[in-house]
Amino acid sequence: MAHSLKFEKEMVQTSERVKYVDLHPSKPWILAALYSGNVCIWNYHSQKIEKSFKVTESPVRSAKFLVRENWIVVGADDGHIRVYNYDTKEMIKDIEAHTDYIRSLIIHLTLPYVLSSSDDKLIKLWDWEKDWICSKVFEGHQHYVMQAAFDPNDLNTFASASLDGTIKIWNMDSGSLDFTLDAHSKGINCIEYFMAGDKPFLISGSDDYTAKVWDYETKCCVQKLEGHTHNVTATSVHPQLPIIITCSEDGTVRVWDKTSYRLDNTLAYGLERVWTVAYMKDSSKVVFGCDKGTIVVKISGSNGSDSADV
Repeated sequence: MAHSLKFEKEMVQTSERVKYVDLHPSKPWILAALYSGNVCIWNYHSQKIEKSFKVTESPVRSAKFLVRENWIVVGADDGHIRVYNYDTKEMIKDIEAHTDYIRSLIIHLTLPYVLSSSDDKLIKLWDWEKDWICSKVFEGHQHYVMQAAFDPNDLNTFASASLDGTIKIWNMDSGSLDFTLDAHSKGINCIEYFMAGDKPFLISGSDDYTAKVWDYETKCCVQKLEGHTHNVTATSVHPQLPIIITCSEDGTVRVWDKTSYRLDNTLAYGLERVWTVAYMKDSSKVVFGCDKGTIVVKISGSNGSDSADV
């Protein structure tokens, strides 16, 4: 059960506002996108900055490791996507991608594709094996597109979340819209797929202070997670542990039981608003990015065992 888990703060790295974090799958590295326009790689073993990139004068809201190429991919408020080799720090590509803020970047699990979401209301598909050509544009949202997520069971499908209050499901190959969920009364900041048993679900977080769980097949909301007192900025369903994590501008992280949806824990680390969360498969670490820095938390069983063994 989720309530038997302990959450132990392992590291706090103070910095400017952290808008996004990503974890390297094999190196002890946290990639942090900063509102100041910098991107940093922090080593959570040595607790030191490994590398730092001055990307732009504009806020950086998304940065992802692209491990297949030893790259990081960065999206900023100036509308550019920039690609760097994280070993040499060389800039590989600078793309004028959007006409407004880039809110999120996601990387396809198998194909050489990056999907970008923007305040210009567009989602764009980029092919890095074809010199980063924009191969498709997905149009239909009526407000800023805040995030997208690939369907892990059908890698030709992705979901998008917008401040227009809708979730849209798209076919990547055809570029067509499959369906729309009128999901929240206010804007949606985040979207993620997850499995519960053999059933696929979506979870969305909104400016209406709630997160909602959606049965992907019936397109119905099966649970509303209520309790945050400000906008829900990020959600995460852990791949191995029976927990759902929600982050908020109220400065808290809430941990919910994945089966019963009961609130099991409320974590507050005193770094003001919480913007982003990242985990790594087969790891006990979860990382949060906040107004005042980054926190690494170790999840363990009530007997102190590593979460991977729980």
